[in-house]
Amino acid sequence: MKIKLGGLVLILCLIQLSVYSQYFDNFVEDESMLYAHTKQVNQFFRRFNGEEDRYGERFSVNNPLYQNPTYRRNFIELLFDQQSTNIDPLIKNEFIYRCTRPEQQNFLDFHGGNWFAEVKTSFNYKGEQKDLILFLKLQEEEVGSKWVLINVIFEPFFNQFVDAKKLPEEEQKFLHPLSHELDFMNLVKVFKSKAVLEQFAEKGFKPDYLTLFIYEFRNLNLQFITVEDVKFHFFQLNDWYLELSKFNRKGNNSGWLISNLLKITKEDQEILKALIFQE
Repeated sequence: MKIKLGGLVLILCLIQLSVYSQYFDNFVEDESMLYAHTKQVNQFFRRFNGEEDRYGERFSVNNPLYQNPTYRRNFIELLFDQQSTNIDPLIKNEFIYRCTRPEQQNFLDFHGGNWFAEVKTSFNYKGEQKDLILFLKLQEEEVGSKWVLINVIFEPFFNQFVDAKKLPEEEQKFLHPLSHELDFMNLVKVFKSKAVLEQFAEKGFKPDYLTLFIYEFRNLNLQFITVEDVKFHFFQLNDWYLELSKFNRKGNNSGWLISNLLKITKEDQEILKALIFQE
């Protein structure tokens, strides 16, 4: 009886192992099963980290597939926009390998900071419809977190400011270092003339477009119309930048997908952020 019972247990174990093996092999080999529409950004995080299956069901931490490197390697491959020509295949392969090394995997953290949203919107500005880009980041609070505005790109704002360094020499003005002895009365000439005020600001002056945006909105010069597009920029993973965009198209390679990937240094990060913000 004991021998029969032991044999039955062994058979059940082999069946379970066979089912698991078959499931895993099918997942790896059958691309049609992998090309799952990633509907939500949160879902992208979980799929990138290997925390849910192709049906959107979350894994238990005790599930053998939870954060499994092989599982992740195949799933991350399919979280890329397969139609993109911006991504070097060799760079992509290196990225996937480094993120899924069994001895040192790299994961995305929703509350880990160093990622932000770029939201393309339409506003009515002084009677004309204009595109305006908002940048937002997640700000952690004592309880939970919230999205907050961090920057604005709006072409009409750019045209309101002048780069004083590019002024012709004959137009360049300055406040004399002894102006204080005159109780700064020479400011009268500054504000009555048509001199470019930016040249009287401190070195390194940069307009605060977010403040200007809020000011113009309060003065009813800006009226929100709609959101046109959203993308996300990630700097969380060491030596890597990735862009996440939403693709509404037929087929399973749609939804939130990696639309750009760059291998960068820490120094490159600041340069790239300046390019994104158009600073």
